[in-house]
Amino acid sequence: MSLKDAALAVRENAHAPYSNFKVGAAIRSVAGVVYSGCNVENVAYPEGTCAEAGAIAAMVAAGEKELTEVYVVASSPQPVPPCGGCRQKLAEFGKGEVVVTMATVDGLETRTTIADLLPGAFDASHMEDV
Repeated sequence: MSLKDAALAVRENAHAPYSNFKVGAAIRSVAGVVYSGCNVENVAYPEGTCAEAGAIAAMVAAGEKELTEVYVVASSPQPVPPCGGCRQKLAEFGKGEVVVTMATVDGLETRTTIADLLPGAFDASHMEDV
């Protein structure tokens, strides 16, 4: 299954009763496996989970720790970039050159990289000598 197909399919499972803004994400691991996630809202908004975080959690739960490609899709007029927290999560599990495709359900796509989404990312090297 392609990342696009996986993201579109999982988007349908999103739990978004408050915003009605469904998001689907799919990532490919270094082993070539596709993991997907959707946003899961909670009435206490900060307690929800983003689609990208769900896909990363599925990858980690399966025992993998590195992603090589990302696809995010939402029902919006323009492709929606990952939030700040998800940018940091993507940087934790993917190299800077990893391509992130942001898309609308109507097929409009924009591509960038993790490094371009999060320049100057905080990483493990900042924790040295701690």
